[in-house]
Amino acid sequence: MSQPFAIYTEHLTRRFGTQRAVDDLNLHIMPGSIYGFIGPNGAGKTTTLRMLAGLLEPSSGSIRLNGTPLTDQSAARSHVGYMPDFFGVYDDLRVWEYLDFYARCHNIEPQRRRSTVDSLLDLVDLAHKRNAFVQHLSRGMQQRLCLAHALVHDPPILLLDEPASGLDPQARLELRELLRTLREMNKTIILSSHILTELEDICTEIGIMVNGQLRASGSIQELRKAGRERLQVVLLEPDERALALLRDQPGVVQAHGEDDANVLTADFHGSNADAAAVLQALTSAGLIVVDFHRQTDNLELMFLRLVNGEAVTAEVNA
Repeated sequence: MSQPFAIYTEHLTRRFGTQRAVDDLNLHIMPGSIYGFIGPNGAGKTTTLRMLAGLLEPSSGSIRLNGTPLTDQSAARSHVGYMPDFFGVYDDLRVWEYLDFYARCHNIEPQRRRSTVDSLLDLVDLAHKRNAFVQHLSRGMQQRLCLAHALVHDPPILLLDEPASGLDPQARLELRELLRTLREMNKTIILSSHILTELEDICTEIGIMVNGQLRASGSIQELRKAGRERLQVVLLEPDERALALLRDQPGVVQAHGEDDANVLTADFHGSNADAAAVLQALTSAGLIVVDFHRQTDNLELMFLRLVNGEAVTAEVNA
């Protein structure tokens, strides 16, 4: 590899008894990516992040971080900043004391600790809360403080487990802007969620995990191309010839009528020329077409199909 992946796993597996929480995971994430790790609760996302953070031993398989094999916890700590879903904060500490404590844990020299704390508070927009007690911060502010904690030792990789959990809409917007800023600082970010719409606007890549397995992984554009495409035809009035005619057209995989007898839909894997041929065939047969359009699954529909065990229509780097 000319340029090492920021995160590279081979056949990564973690068992708890007879259950495989993570099953043969091959995850390849380029430096500077914001990788959205999507899956229902219990899919194996947190287990994966804990292994990447060096907090949990794999049952089998290997992990490389920026080209370096992850063989012990000290190696993980130097490469990774980890923000868990449920985090503990020391309520009786002031905000600056909280970050100073973790800077001490990372053996940052006294002369650097002050500047490190100040720069992190500026980054997460908490400088005005420097002397506030942690327990008096809002949920969103506590999330930002814990993200600053993960950044204390300036790691190149950030692992964020459900970072938007419990945040109000304004706090979610602020978090997205902060993640963009971190990417501009050349951080590689992997963040998990079970809600796709939280991540679709911010991620450069998305991986969909179901039952411990990575079912699809790629850029937003690649995943959209792999979505199922449909044709919808609305006729002025029902015609018993329409369904059979539609089924015979190029690119049409399966066609069926809707409850409204004027409406037909079809799974479609054809080109623009094929779609034009379908419309021409319908109109040439004397059918009066009121509306004709193509629709591709959005990422949320694709995610739901994968969760329900359906295959996508194209291979997506999984």
